[in-house]
Amino acid sequence: MKKIILTGGGTAGHVTPNLALLPSLKEAGYEVRYIGSYQGMERKLIENAGIPYDGISSGKLRRYFDIKNFTDPFRVIKGYAEARRLLKRYKPDVVFSKGGFVAVPVVLAAKHYKIPTIIHESDMTPGLANKICIPSAAKVCCNFPETLKYLPKDKAILTGSPIRAELLKGDRASGLAYAHLKGDKPVLLIIGGSLGSVAVNTAVRRVLPRLLPSFQIIHICGKGNLDESLISTEGYVQYEYVDAPLKHLFAAADIVVSRAGANSICELLALRKPNLLIPLSAAASRGDQILNANSFAKQGFSKVLEEEAITDDALCDAVTELYASRASYIRAMETSQLNHAVETVMSLIESCASRS
Repeated sequence: MKKIILTGGGTAGHVTPNLALLPSLKEAGYEVRYIGSYQGMERKLIENAGIPYDGISSGKLRRYFDIKNFTDPFRVIKGYAEARRLLKRYKPDVVFSKGGFVAVPVVLAAKHYKIPTIIHESDMTPGLANKICIPSAAKVCCNFPETLKYLPKDKAILTGSPIRAELLKGDRASGLAYAHLKGDKPVLLIIGGSLGSVAVNTAVRRVLPRLLPSFQIIHICGKGNLDESLISTEGYVQYEYVDAPLKHLFAAADIVVSRAGANSICELLALRKPNLLIPLSAAASRGDQILNANSFAKQGFSKVLEEEAITDDALCDAVTELYASRASYIRAMETSQLNHAVETVMSLIESCASRS
C-alpha cells in the first residue's frame, strides 16, 4: 500500500485543503497519516476525520522582535528531530504540505530521507514557512497566476486549491429551511472568516435597514459576535459558526460578502458564487488578502471593497451592483482553469509517489 504524510497547521486554511484530498487519497489506496503540532487546531479537525495524527514541537519564525524568538528556534530543532523519527518509522512514499510553521520540520526531515514533497501555497506570495520549504520540494502548487513568478519555474504548478467535495452538494431548499427564510427574495450570505470580523460585522449591521427591503441576509459572524438586539429582525439570521449545513447555506445564497482568505475565495470560485471581497487590511496582516482579492477581481471573479473604504453608501452600492451584475461574475468563474484542483494535485502526488 502506498503511504502519504499530510502536514500543515496554524489556521483552518492550512488544514481544509488536506481534508479535501482525503476521499481521493483513500480511493487511490493510500495509507494516510498526519503530522501537526501538539495542540494546534488541526489536531481536532484531523482526528474527527478519522486520520491517525502525530504531534511534534512547533515554533514560529518571526520577522519582527519577540521574546519568543529566543526560544522558538529550539522548538523547531526539536520538531525536526521528532519529524525524522516519525518519517523513519512510517516510511511514506510522498509528503504533502499545506504550510504553516509546523510543516517546516516535516519538509526538512523528508528531504533528509529523500522523500519527495509537494507543497501548496495558498496566497499570492509565499509565506516565510513555505519560503524555507520550497528548496526541499519536488513541486509547488499555487492558486494564482501571479504567484508563478515567485516560484522556481521547474517546480511551480498552477492548481487552485483543493475544495471539500461536500461543499458542492448543497441544496437551496434545505438552506432556506435551515435559516427559516423564504424563497421569494434574494439571499445575501455574509462570512467573516473562521473567527469572524468586527469591521465587517459592524458595517453590515449598520446598513441592515437599507439592505433588508431587497435581500434576506444570512450572517456568519464568528464566535462571540452575535448581536442579541437583532435576533428578532425579520429576514436577518446570524450564526457564530456553521459546520455541516454550510453547504446548504451556500446553495441558498445568491451573492456572498466575504473576507479574502485564499481557501475561502477558492471555495466561492468552485461554487460559482458572485462575491464582494473585503480583504483584511494591510495594517492587520502582511497584505496577502488584498493581493488575493485584486487577483480575483482582475480575473472577473469578484468585486472588491477595501476595508478602509467602507462607508454605509459604499457597502450598499457594492452589494446592489454585485447582485445586478451577478451573471457576468458567474460566466467568468465558469471559464476558470482552477476548478479541478483535487484531480491536478492527485496526479502530482501519484507521479511523485511512483518515483520514490
